[in-house]
Amino acid sequence: MSFPARVADWLETHWVAPAYVGWVLLGLTVFFFAAATNTLAGWLYVMSGVLAALLAVSALLPPANLKGLKLQRRSLRPVSAGETLLVELVIENTGRRPKSMVQLQDHPPAGLSKSGQESPTKAIATLAPGAFERWAYELPASKRGVYTWERVDLRTAAPLGLFWSRRHRSARAIATVYPQILPLRSCPLLDALGQDASRYWQQELNPRPANEGITRALRPYRWGDPIRLIHWRSSARQGDLRVRELEQVTTGHHITIALNTADTWDEESFEQGAIAAASLFMYAVHQQYSVALWTPSSGIQQDQLAVLSTLAAVQPGDTPTATKPSGAVVWLTMGRIPENLAPGSRVIGWRRSSSDTPNTRWIDLKSPLQGQLQALR
Repeated sequence: MSFPARVADWLETHWVAPAYVGWVLLGLTVFFFAAATNTLAGWLYVMSGVLAALLAVSALLPPANLKGLKLQRRSLRPVSAGETLLVELVIENTGRRPKSMVQLQDHPPAGLSKSGQESPTKAIATLAPGAFERWAYELPASKRGVYTWERVDLRTAAPLGLFWSRRHRSARAIATVYPQILPLRSCPLLDALGQDASRYWQQELNPRPANEGITRALRPYRWGDPIRLIHWRSSARQGDLRVRELEQVTTGHHITIALNTADTWDEESFEQGAIAAASLFMYAVHQQYSVALWTPSSGIQQDQLAVLSTLAAVQPGDTPTATKPSGAVVWLTMGRIPENLAPGSRVIGWRRSSSDTPNTRWIDLKSPLQGQLQALR
């Protein structure tokens, strides 16, 4: 930005900046005043005075027109990469006078707006006192990530159009764009692991008493039992207090999808790695397998929303803070394959390395990822 442009921007955001017509009238005012000084003609003094008064009034009105305007941004619904993100703002006139000719300009994050693309704008002709105006527009979410909006600009030159005034309004919001989830019709690799986990689960059920879980039996109330464990229907039917005995079924065997973010990735391969992790996780969920996601920074996560949020925010080169998962895993890596993976683990890599193992499957960037994931064995 050139020096004159920076000066004009500073004037517009801190006070007012003359529009083209304003510069013309300002030049005429100076011209008439200089001519009046040389000729001592009274009508020239009058002309310069009238123009100066007009410019002064025009400079005071635009900032006042922006006072009393309140902005609020609605919460942004998370979407997956490739979908459209809906952005909604509400502007309210909290003043006692109507506001006219106001322009709203939003500033989407760099990852959602293309370079050189104009910022979304909306013009409001009139906004009565106490009235609301809703503004909604759509943005294509082409890349996963967590994006933050900070502010919206209000700009006006009303009522005479001689001076522009722009003020910032805080309208912070966070948008989460999940990785693209490929609709896998099959995945022999996960199916084999899921069947093994199912057989293990049936053989290794370990029910144990607990304060929460499923109801195992009812027994008479004992002094000190929590009130929340009383089964009131059975108590009313039996005539004395009955307490629920609870148990939890534990088994430590499930599918763990590990995305090795601590490895050195290139951008395209890492995006495919995040897509593969999300797609494999969702496939396992739909197949009703016990599945979890592991990353070096977040550790083990099983909740679907937490997994997708982690994959939206994760970046390559994270500092490992979590311990490695125990048991067999599906290890997604750029090329670094650890030597101490548990038996039965599978490795999906994006760059061949000298530490190749028989259980390693390699992804070709030039081929469709969905077909390759469906063919993994």
